[in-house]
Amino acid sequence: MEDPDVQRLVITLCWLCLLFSAPLMARQQTTDDEPKRQVKLSPNQQQQPAVSKTAQAAPANSIAVFKSKQADGTVLFSDRRPVNRPYQQLHFDCFACDPNSAINWYKTPLFVRSYNRIIDRAASEQQLDAALIRAVIHAESAFQAAALSKRGAMGLMQLMPDTAAMLGVNDPLSPEQNIKGGSAYLASLLKQYNGDVTLSLAAYNAGPGNVRRHKGVPPFAETQAYIKRVLILHKRYQQAA
Repeated sequence: MEDPDVQRLVITLCWLCLLFSAPLMARQQTTDDEPKRQVKLSPNQQQQPAVSKTAQAAPANSIAVFKSKQADGTVLFSDRRPVNRPYQQLHFDCFACDPNSAINWYKTPLFVRSYNRIIDRAASEQQLDAALIRAVIHAESAFQAAALSKRGAMGLMQLMPDTAAMLGVNDPLSPEQNIKGGSAYLASLLKQYNGDVTLSLAAYNAGPGNVRRHKGVPPFAETQAYIKRVLILHKRYQQAA
């Protein structure tokens, strides 16, 4: 027969185990099964919506550019959100490619002094009309050196990463490198299409593959709008020279 004191000790320990384990079990069940608690707000409070990481992330095909001004008025463009100063978030695409653009391309202000030295040197090296280089820059980026499109094209002449690498452009956002590389590419297209500016611009915008596939200017509204506007700008820059 067992000692009564031992029996009492065993029973006491069992009760203690049950006593301390119950809250732990209850907490675990609440964590696993209980729906999210509803929070009541006072009339002066606003509930902050929960935003998932997916919702917070920018779309994969969109690249944000942040425009801000320094204290001296200098305009800055960056792919990083400015700190401690007002900014505007921009998304760049081909400036002249929107078929529904409301811009009057016969009257929109020209950029006749921007990057003159770089453009003139590239025109001389590639035997190009400087007015054509300027027209392409205007159409592609509106002379914004930090322009980034949702497709990944970069800089003044909107070079795609593969094209930039092929041209030896290490920093597509450098105005000098971008204009030099973009002008070389434009010159190669003019040579490929025997000086045909229209086909060269079609290839610059839509790619030589699409020009070859369609045996001429591709039937893309964006490309056709782009060509028309570059030609308008080209003539205007020639007249402004």
